[in-house]
Amino acid sequence: MAFQPRFSVLVLPTLPWPELLRRCRRVEALGFDALCLADHFTDWTGRTGPWYEMWTHLAAIAQATSRIRIATLVAQIPLREPAMFALQALTADHISGGRLEIGLGTGLEVDPSYRMMGIENWPAGQRVARFPEYVEIVHRLLTEEVVTHQGRFHRLEGATLGQRPIQAPRPPITIAALGPVMLRHAARWADTWNSLSFARDSEAQLAETRQRIATLDAACAAIGRDPASLRRSYLMFDPTARAGGGRIAYYESERAFRDMAGRVLALGITDIVLYHPIAEDQMAVFERIAATLLPMLRG
Repeated sequence: MAFQPRFSVLVLPTLPWPELLRRCRRVEALGFDALCLADHFTDWTGRTGPWYEMWTHLAAIAQATSRIRIATLVAQIPLREPAMFALQALTADHISGGRLEIGLGTGLEVDPSYRMMGIENWPAGQRVARFPEYVEIVHRLLTEEVVTHQGRFHRLEGATLGQRPIQAPRPPITIAALGPVMLRHAARWADTWNSLSFARDSEAQLAETRQRIATLDAACAAIGRDPASLRRSYLMFDPTARAGGGRIAYYESERAFRDMAGRVLALGITDIVLYHPIAEDQMAVFERIAATLLPMLRG
């Protein structure tokens, strides 16, 4: 199965609402395929200032846009019970007119949100152990009329959402997975697999991603799934940006972006997620990339 490349933008909710909304509308106007929204109680990097709750501002953005798809990249399973998450996703799918993409992940142990909220900060092993049951419940609630579930971590008795999603059979599910166990969960449940690399430079990032792709393909083969049926999403993280005052290396020039994006696509990645520029003087390159390079790379 051949997928056309897609290009999305992760817009962090670190601006006053009017400016954040203007930014999201501009991303749509530039022709990007999806807006991606992060899920924390606070900015986990320690930065102070605005931070908006994911589902609330997702619904507002859905009402203020008309074409662009809107994705949770990614929702953290410790923050919500899966049944409530499924209801929130159903609601957002209807509000957006069927433009929602559900992204799920285990979350970060270093995120201060858990301490601030007074909820348990599960260790990594428990997060991974809980994940398949969580995503199964979300999937069943969005595709079945009534769900009863007696599991290791969750119990549901005659749960129903009362209506079906606009997207059939449900909004697509993206699973963020880096390690081998989570990659097996992605092979089992995901429509799209999402990854990123925190490695020190682009060469190491590409090598790490290449290895994960091989592990994912093997996990698909082990359960009889065609690896080509799975979209592959990569968040282009720049480890130098913070030390560089927010400057993102792949926005230094159109050539820098073309080279990096081309190498990522050559790995078999179908969906590239970009960070929205932080440095104001990189916006011009960002806009030229959308106007000139993305149509070429999609082709």
